[in-house]
Amino acid sequence: MAAVTPLSQKQPKLPPPSTIRPILRKPPSSVLGKRRTDDDDNNKNDITDLSQLLPSSPTKKRKTVMFSENLNIVKEVGSKTLEDAKREVKQALESHSRGDDEDYDSLKDIFAPAPRRRRSLGNEEEEQQNDSRPQDLLIYVMALTSQAPLLGKSCSGLIRSVLKCAWLERDENFSRVLSMMVDKFGEIRGSASSVSGFEPVTAEQRKQRLHLGLRYLLELFPAGKQIILKLVDAKFPYSQDSKAAHMQYIDHLLRLKAERPELDRDIMELILSRLVKLDVEMTLDLENDDDETTAAVMRLLEASDAKGEDDDDDSDNDSVMSDEEDSDEKTRRVLLFKSKLETMDAILDLLFSIYDPIFEDPDSPEAVEAFQDLLSDFSNVILPHLKSRHTQYLVFNFALKSPQLVELFIGTLFNIAFESTRPPVVKQAAVSYLASFTARGAKVESEQVQKIAQTFLDYIDHFRATHTSCRGPDVRKYGQYYAYFQGLLYIFCFRWRDLIDRELCPPTLDWDDPASFIGQDLPWMAGLKARLQANISSKLNPLKCCSPFIVDEFARLSHHLRLIYIYPQIEKNKNIQLSQFFTGSYATGGALRDTGFESDNEKWTHLETCFPFDPFQLPVAKRWLDLSNNYISWQHLTILNKGEEVEEDDEDDDEDEEADGQSIQEDTATDDENNYD
Repeated sequence: MAAVTPLSQKQPKLPPPSTIRPILRKPPSSVLGKRRTDDDDNNKNDITDLSQLLPSSPTKKRKTVMFSENLNIVKEVGSKTLEDAKREVKQALESHSRGDDEDYDSLKDIFAPAPRRRRSLGNEEEEQQNDSRPQDLLIYVMALTSQAPLLGKSCSGLIRSVLKCAWLERDENFSRVLSMMVDKFGEIRGSASSVSGFEPVTAEQRKQRLHLGLRYLLELFPAGKQIILKLVDAKFPYSQDSKAAHMQYIDHLLRLKAERPELDRDIMELILSRLVKLDVEMTLDLENDDDETTAAVMRLLEASDAKGEDDDDDSDNDSVMSDEEDSDEKTRRVLLFKSKLETMDAILDLLFSIYDPIFEDPDSPEAVEAFQDLLSDFSNVILPHLKSRHTQYLVFNFALKSPQLVELFIGTLFNIAFESTRPPVVKQAAVSYLASFTARGAKVESEQVQKIAQTFLDYIDHFRATHTSCRGPDVRKYGQYYAYFQGLLYIFCFRWRDLIDRELCPPTLDWDDPASFIGQDLPWMAGLKARLQANISSKLNPLKCCSPFIVDEFARLSHHLRLIYIYPQIEKNKNIQLSQFFTGSYATGGALRDTGFESDNEKWTHLETCFPFDPFQLPVAKRWLDLSNNYISWQHLTILNKGEEVEEDDEDDDEDEEADGQSIQEDTATDDENNYD
């Protein structure tokens, strides 16, 4: 039986069990003779400064005391205060500068990988207890930060030890410190504030101090880059948050970008992605609401813009909303839409101000590189969201700065449109962007317009030739084909003069007067008329699937410009139900999927009308767009209306003349086509 030592037997006094091994040598007299009291138990968690923010170790370990026979020094294991760590770090660095490296080497060992520490300690119990001490590491890093002036070139070994430390394999403490700092991004304090006993601190000083701390942390922890990116993404303001909250947060992001250039692309993509999200959300909100609500929102924006951004516009809200006070819900909705639009306007205005100086020389290497970055963000962030209405004007505006950038943008869109690995919806979006940019971009030259139209014609001809066995029009199955055809019609409506061979035109034509072209036999670009006619009369029947609005406008223009007469086909299409050609059926498993629409609802059987460069509506950011020189607005030819009134009278007289069930319109169509030839 083991002998029991009586408690009354005189024993050597042990040091109080604490929880960390200090890096400094400590004489035994400093800890001997000290007695543990009840107060020690009650206050064992009383820690100061940063250590209060750190959670306790996930597993509670037995407190141990070990003796070094060589130095007769007590080594403690556990946690300590930041002030203790600062004192030890300072003494170690000062000793190192005098040539005494013992404490300095101990400091390096703290950040060394576990195998190295184990070899140096050579004790199993020590190995188990010192294998992972993330809270201690963080305290020592903060202590090193406070002694930054002492970290000269001679301390490169210590810095390397810190940088090589396996931060990602440790617990969440480091992330929590960064998270608390990122939380400060969202604080809105416009005036100076102070703590009792200290001088007032301005908002700018608070920002500078915050980013000073972030800079130190990110310099010491390379792995913090990925952590900080996840944090700023997760803590970005919600779309319904105020404009001030968004702009304050983005200001912090831009400061972070300036301090850490390697984060530049990630931060700009984050800002752009959140802007697109807000843009799409607003488009859907306004589409799903009534026209009266949309009109009220626009009146509020115009009133705010006219009065000035910094003025109190409550009176404007009251006056504009006076007619819309049928319900509190409607009023709330209008004001929420207004707030979101103002936020979007402010963010886009800020982005324009950031990029504009870079493009002062649009052909410089810096400008080309910046535009390529924009194109990358456009392809990854903007293009997949066809409901975006304003964000894409960043690319539109800077692409038109030089012919080289125009070519880059067009080339990027063609690459995406023809890339086989892209999802069909993205490829169709690229076609819509191509058509809209060609139609609206005033700096897109006539030669480029013809090349783009020629490429569209080549595609639809090839598609028609390879799909001769199709049963009929099907927008779900042949969506890419209809996207190209609709894009071609859209380009024609805006740029029809650029599709004429100028060298073969009579000198009597006035290129500045569209009316002079009406009723003339015009030399259209080679193959335009014949290839359009071949596709229109094919089984694919694109006029039935394209937007009725665009088809009607093309029909009017092409008829009066004597390109092609398509009204008979339009009338014939009125008797065609597209649902009969749908490929989704029981045989293909289509009945097992929720299609989201009823087969007899014809609006779902047409290609969506969405051209991304429709008129820009944001009042503040609009100042960056030279619309008078860079943008082609829709110009309705009033002379066509007069001609149509005469034609309608003639058609009324001809309606009585029918023979063998054949409409006079068919004969008229044939005669017109012969005359145009």
